Amino acid sequence: MTKTELLNKLARDGEERLLLARTLDKLELAQNRGVPSHTGFLSPHERAAVEGLLRACGYPRHLFSGGFTDAERTVCAFLPDWLEGADWLAGAGYNPIRAVRCSWTGGKLTHRDFLGSILGLGLDREKVGDLLVGEGSCDVLTLEDVADFLLLHLDQAGRVKLKVRAIPLEELSPPPVQVKAVRDTVSSLRLDAVAASGFSLSRGKAADLISSGKVQLNHQECLKPDRPVAEGDVISCRGLGKCVVKEVGGPSKKGRIMIGLERYI
Repeated sequence: MTKTELLNKLARDGEERLLLARTLDKLELAQNRGVPSHTGFLSPHERAAVEGLLRACGYPRHLFSGGFTDAERTVCAFLPDWLEGADWLAGAGYNPIRAVRCSWTGGKLTHRDFLGSILGLGLDREKVGDLLVGEGSCDVLTLEDVADFLLLHLDQAGRVKLKVRAIPLEELSPPPVQVKAVRDTVSSLRLDAVAASGFSLSRGKAADLISSGKVQLNHQECLKPDRPVAEGDVISCRGLGKCVVKEVGGPSKKGRIMIGLERYI
């Protein structure tokens, strides 16, 4: 299959086609010239699209990393035959991910404050990974080619002045993930039924959100309320967050299916 045929088959729209075309260029650089290469930071949706491309290409040597375990935004690195994943992650001139720590006193700052300030500097979203906002500090994951730029120019978020310094990835302080356990029974493992349980909605409201394109299943838009859901699936809803199907049990005495979910709060 040619590159054009592959893109025609996999890309859902022009934006995704451009992403996959750039990813193929990076892959070819590693395979044909033996040069380590990588994408920019990918959102979960973009990563799912890239994973579909990798499946179609027979899973070439690659790894995903966002700078720390469980990062949401990740780069996809392509490894030539002579480079092992552990060496890439250890740095040695290959890993392009850097960390910048912003600290301040007084005032409360949010993820939106930092993202707005960073994008306001003219940087593309693909240059910036997760923003780990805590009490009085925020660790910014970024690509090495813009790390020095952030150190020089990121001096304010919202109306609060910042002190900024580079830190090694080992010093990152990811805030604890807060989840709420949900146990419920559903009449079937349809997406609308499970989403209704996970987000405390009526099934009709969940179906409307799905049909309007506000719900993703495993980071891909899904417009079908009757799409089957399985253990391990991730359901995201714009404005409501995400939940993970952790357990699918047997039928209850009334014939309903018992499920266990984790909702991120």
